[in-house]
Amino acid sequence: MKRTSWLLLAIFWVGASVAQAQSQATLVLNDAQAHQTISRYIYGMFSEHLGRDIYDGIWVGKQSSIPNKDGIRLDVVEALKRIHVPVMRWPGGCFADEYHWKDGVGDPAQRPKTINTNWGGVTETNAFGTHEFLEFCRLVGCDPYIAGNVGSGTVQEMSEWVEYLNSNQESSITDWRRRNGQDSAWKVPFWGVGNESWGCGGNMTPEYYADLYRRYASFCKNYPGAPLKKIASGPNGNDLHWMEVLLQDIPHWMMWGISLHYYTVPTGNWSHKGSATQFGEDEYFSTLKRALFMDRILHDQEALMNRYDPQKRLALVVDEWGVWTDVEPGTNPAFLYQQNSLRDALVAASTLNIFNQHCDRVRMANLAQTVNVLQSVILTHGAQMLLTPTYWVFDLYQVHQDARLVPLQLLAPYYVFGNDSLPAVNASASIDSTGALHISLVNIDPAHTIPVKMSFAGSMNWKFAGGQLLTSAHVNDCNTFEHPDLVHPVSFSDVRQTGDIWTVNMPAKSVVVLTLKK
Repeated sequence: MKRTSWLLLAIFWVGASVAQAQSQATLVLNDAQAHQTISRYIYGMFSEHLGRDIYDGIWVGKQSSIPNKDGIRLDVVEALKRIHVPVMRWPGGCFADEYHWKDGVGDPAQRPKTINTNWGGVTETNAFGTHEFLEFCRLVGCDPYIAGNVGSGTVQEMSEWVEYLNSNQESSITDWRRRNGQDSAWKVPFWGVGNESWGCGGNMTPEYYADLYRRYASFCKNYPGAPLKKIASGPNGNDLHWMEVLLQDIPHWMMWGISLHYYTVPTGNWSHKGSATQFGEDEYFSTLKRALFMDRILHDQEALMNRYDPQKRLALVVDEWGVWTDVEPGTNPAFLYQQNSLRDALVAASTLNIFNQHCDRVRMANLAQTVNVLQSVILTHGAQMLLTPTYWVFDLYQVHQDARLVPLQLLAPYYVFGNDSLPAVNASASIDSTGALHISLVNIDPAHTIPVKMSFAGSMNWKFAGGQLLTSAHVNDCNTFEHPDLVHPVSFSDVRQTGDIWTVNMPAKSVVVLTLKK
């Protein structure tokens, strides 16, 4: 590092003991040390047979007047293509452990109807099954991630599903696939062995699940050209005991990764989670506090994983995350339909910054869920479709996919509410394949603009090449079918450079993504 860079660092951190009581943040980026890759799979999605995520959201049927390709609605496909969704998890969720894949292949008119006992006891027509899901992934341009049934399924059932999808050899199973219209294997890489096995996936103990995993995984075979990346059903939140049992009892070569689920419940009370749009600053603050707790969870879980896997061969897969509120008034409580506000966008941006910072271990994440369920990126109503504030975060942050993480040091002022406080600013940065530097900043303070004083410990030759801002007048602003563009990104240029110091004036309750080039 150059002498001038060390001098800048020293100047920046003098007086650090009082900086957080002041009104500005300081950010030092070490762009010369950008070595670790941020996996594109961190920006994944999750779609479950739940409410209107699949039916009405993704699948409208071939006879629908809504523009579709073989029943898959094209406006949703195009929206997901624009943000380069890299991976889609399906069919659940809790539904995965009651889903029997053979019910969803073959002539749709002959497919059996079943009951979705997890989500409202509604009829599952099985119109959207394996072929339809994989065609959806092909249209979007993303990798499929299949969650297999351990809770109520059999080893043979999952083994044959892998064969059906991944083998080109001749067998009764692959002949059936060919008769159903797919000649060549899809070669699906990602397979979850069960879902939430500690809960809706079977209410198992970790010891029992670890034994089951070994058995199921043994018969999920690698076919030529289709090696599997098997993912064990990991802990609920920060359950370190569950994680440790899996690390101890499952040979590491049998896993590509271990999942983790964590939801942000605004009130912390699952019986009364809080409204998606009607909330005061108390619930706003508690939501952000619970969302930022993701960093502590990842720190603790990674420390445990590092004890058993110091080479970091195993991935941590956060394949369910997001804000979970009470449903919208007048909607089916089992369908988990909720609006999506600027508050949710700030949660999403802050969480993605956390994932980026933990990219040495976090190599996949899947937002719950894609359309019409929980913190979705898209809402539909008949032929109408809108993009939520969370969608626009994924749009802005796609620049980080497969880019190199830039280490940074951030000292932020506090956002104070009552007797509690949170760092008001969070950030992550990366350098993409063209050499452009992208810096994503979040100001969670709902009332104050915060200047961010930024410098570099590496190159001093960066030039401002553009910026985007996502904010709105109120933290509970959301896009509706009457006003679908209330919250959307706009150009941002409140950036100035004085010598080696850059000043970025972050508006209150905002997300800013900057691009710098040499």
